[in-house]
Amino acid sequence: MSEPLISPRLIFDCHLDISMNALEFNRDQRWSLEKIRRSELTATDGVPGRARNTVCLPEMRRGRVGLCVATQIARFSPRFGSLPGWRSPEQAWAQTQGQLAYYRAMEDCGEMVQLRTWAQVEAHAELWRHASVEEAARLPIGYLLSLEGADSVLSWRHLEKSRADGLIALGPVHYGPGIYGHGTDDEGPLTPKGRDLLKEMERLGLILDVTHYCDESFWDALDHFSGPIWASHSNCRAIVNWNRQFNDEQIKVLIERGAVIGMAFDAIMMVEGWAHHRSTPADFSLTVEKICEHIDHICQIAGNATHVGIGTDLDGGFGTEQTPIDLDSIVDVIRIAHPLLKRGYTHQEIDGIFQGNFLRFLRKHLV
Repeated sequence: MSEPLISPRLIFDCHLDISMNALEFNRDQRWSLEKIRRSELTATDGVPGRARNTVCLPEMRRGRVGLCVATQIARFSPRFGSLPGWRSPEQAWAQTQGQLAYYRAMEDCGEMVQLRTWAQVEAHAELWRHASVEEAARLPIGYLLSLEGADSVLSWRHLEKSRADGLIALGPVHYGPGIYGHGTDDEGPLTPKGRDLLKEMERLGLILDVTHYCDESFWDALDHFSGPIWASHSNCRAIVNWNRQFNDEQIKVLIERGAVIGMAFDAIMMVEGWAHHRSTPADFSLTVEKICEHIDHICQIAGNATHVGIGTDLDGGFGTEQTPIDLDSIVDVIRIAHPLLKRGYTHQEIDGIFQGNFLRFLRKHLV
């Protein structure tokens, strides 16, 4: 396979569940990919992707993923609920605080550094752009804090605490029904609390992540929120017909609102007809190049390449059993460069997709 004609100096990944993997999957993210995989060869807990993970801090450095949006995530699942989660919102809050403590621990040992302001993001991006391979292997990963699913937000006082802790973005829902609205594979508008949440987010200057909203809640949210919007990890419904993806009308309104949409490298979101836990990437001869169809679809709607970025979700509860056959590590995200060049995208446009578009968004909306 031909190597990409360009190799980015920096990749910005808008969605990684780094702390969830550390705490719930018991992965020391400082270990090498091989060491983590070997440690999981005899795992019997049934966690998807055991011994197949694609993300760890050394691999992020090797792939020059020097900037990311790192999540906190803990959903509420009441008794007899069909989806996994914590039995009370209070437990969910405690879990997110443990995840925050993990990021703090990674900061203390020099592995990560939290970025809260545009000046900090800009300086860290420049550090990575000018770093040699040897220097990049030692640089901390810069992260911006996001909350995926708001079930853990117990009160506006708790939201204010999270903002003070550096939270910059929030996606109010995840899968199914939530306290603040309805998510993937569910239906319905925002709850009254969900509309109040959007008001508080505007007051606090938080970015609304519209990923995972079901259609009705999506349109309801856009009617009730006038602040900055992005979609951290979502693909195109015209290519994969699932309500987890955006249809063309949703893509158009996101473009009108100045959003950037991060492309997810999860096979179930890349190809039509994937049967969860049954299909394999080989069944579809799936390669990384497939994501370029999703990228191009959005760019054709927009008439430009400024509304697409990277939001891999590569550590979102799966491994290489659910990634393209030529993606063994987050390093392989760079493989989209060559097919994008063949499609006629310029080096500048590709650089925008890798990092520039989300950085431009942050320059505008991050204080």
